[in-house]
Amino acid sequence: MRSAASGAQLGSVYSPSAPAWAERRRTEPNGAERNRAEPSGAERNRTEPNGTERNRAEPNGTERSRTEPSGGERNRTEPSPAERNGAEPNGTEPSRTEPSHPLSVYRRLLKMGGAVSAGEDNDELIDNLKEAQYIRTELVEQAFRAIDRADYYLEEFKDNAYKDLAWKHGNIHLSAPCIYSEVMEALDLQPGLSFLNLGSGTGYLSSMVGLILGPFGVNHGVELHSDVIEYAKQKLDFFIKTSDSFDKFEFCEPSFVIGNCLEISPDCTQYDRVYCGAGVQKEHEDYMKSLLKVGGILVMPLEEKLTKITRTGPSAWETKKILAVSFAPLIQPNHTDSGKSRLVHLPPVAVRSLQDLARIAIRGTIKKIIHQEAMSRAGNGLKSPARFKRRRLRRRRMETIVFLDKEVFASRISSPSDDNNNSEDMDEERPEEEETKPSELKPEPPVNFLREKVLSLPLPDPLKYYLLYYREK
Repeated sequence: MRSAASGAQLGSVYSPSAPAWAERRRTEPNGAERNRAEPSGAERNRTEPNGTERNRAEPNGTERSRTEPSGGERNRTEPSPAERNGAEPNGTEPSRTEPSHPLSVYRRLLKMGGAVSAGEDNDELIDNLKEAQYIRTELVEQAFRAIDRADYYLEEFKDNAYKDLAWKHGNIHLSAPCIYSEVMEALDLQPGLSFLNLGSGTGYLSSMVGLILGPFGVNHGVELHSDVIEYAKQKLDFFIKTSDSFDKFEFCEPSFVIGNCLEISPDCTQYDRVYCGAGVQKEHEDYMKSLLKVGGILVMPLEEKLTKITRTGPSAWETKKILAVSFAPLIQPNHTDSGKSRLVHLPPVAVRSLQDLARIAIRGTIKKIIHQEAMSRAGNGLKSPARFKRRRLRRRRMETIVFLDKEVFASRISSPSDDNNNSEDMDEERPEEEETKPSELKPEPPVNFLREKVLSLPLPDPLKYYLLYYREK
C-alpha cells in the first residue's frame, strides 16, 4: 500500500480532501479506457495492450513511467487463459516463482524421518522419541526397548540403525522410528487383541506388537515379496532364540503370508487392529474398513496423511488425521492370464493346545515368584545390583526448521546455554571419570532370572527346554 503522500492506495482513490466530483470508472471487457481522478485532478492513464508504457500522474503533476514486459500490459480486466495459468500476457513464464509451501516441505522431510536426534544405541533413540513426545505410553516404550532396531538391518547398514530415518535396500524396508512410534500409539494396543499388518516387511513392527498382545492375541502379516517373508522369518527366529527380552514378555508370535493385501479373501475374519504400511488410494478406503471389527482401529496413510479410523458401529466411523506423511502407494493386483485374482487366505485363528497353555501358566507363575523375591530383597534393605552408568555426552545442537512468512529456512540453532556449558560439562566430566576409572568395570550382562529358575527345577531336561521355547543361552 502506498502512503497518502504518494497519491493513492493501489486499486482505489484515496485522499482526505478528494473533491466531490472525483470520478472512478472501470475498464469494461471490450478494452475501454479506465480513468481515475487523482486528488490534484491529474489524470491517471493506463496504456492498452498495443502500448509499451504505463503512465501515472502523481499528485505534483509529474509523470511516472513503467515499462511492461514485451510491450504488453498486465490488464486488470477479465484475465486471459494465459494469465489464468500464471503466464505473462506474452506467453512467457512469470519471472518470480512462489516459494514452496512449508507443509509440502515438511511432508518431504517426514518421508525420510529426521524428527528427532540420532541415538548412540537403541535406548538412547527411545529416549529421544520420548522427549519429542512420539512415544507417550509405557506399553509402547517397553516394546520399543525390548527389540533392538539394529537387529533388523543388514550388517553393512547397521551404522544408520539408530537414526530417525527410513531405510530401504531392495525390497527390504523400514519406516522411520518416529513413524512407527505414532503408529503404535494410534493403534492403542491391548493384550488379547487381534492384529493384521498389511505390508508386514521385516516383521519389526509385528514383533513389537506381539510383545503387547501377549499369548492370547492374534498377530498376522501380509507381505507381497517372498524374499522379504524369508528375511522376516529369519529375524523372528533370531529374536526368539537369542533375545533376553523374549523371557520378559509373553509373546504373540506373528505369522506371515505372501500375497497382495488388496486380494484378501472375502471370507476372512475381521480384526481388532489393522495397519497398512503403504499409501492407500481413496478408492480402497472402504476395502480397508471392511477388515475391521466394530470397535476396532485402522491406521493407514490416506491421501498423504497418517490417518486413524475407529469403527464405532456397523456403518459408523470416526476419522482422525495424525500427521502429514509420504508413503509409496499400494501396488495394484496383477491378475493372472485368466483374469482371476489370486486370493490371499490368512491363517486361521488356532486354539492353543493344553500343553501350550500349561507352559504359559508355568512361566507366568515363575515370573510372579521372581517378582515377589525381588520385592522381598528390596524390603530387607538389600541393594539391587548396581547399574552400569552410561557415560555422559555433551548436548548435540538440534537441527531446526524455521517457517517465516511462507519461506522455509533450514538452519542450525544452538541454545546459548549449550555454548556456555560445554566447557563446564567437560570440566565436570574429567574429575568424574578420574574418580571412577580405577573401579569402573565392564557392565555385566543382564541376568535372565526366568531361565535360571526353570533350569533349577527338578524336571527332565526336555521339559525344561520346552518351557524355555528351546531358546539358546
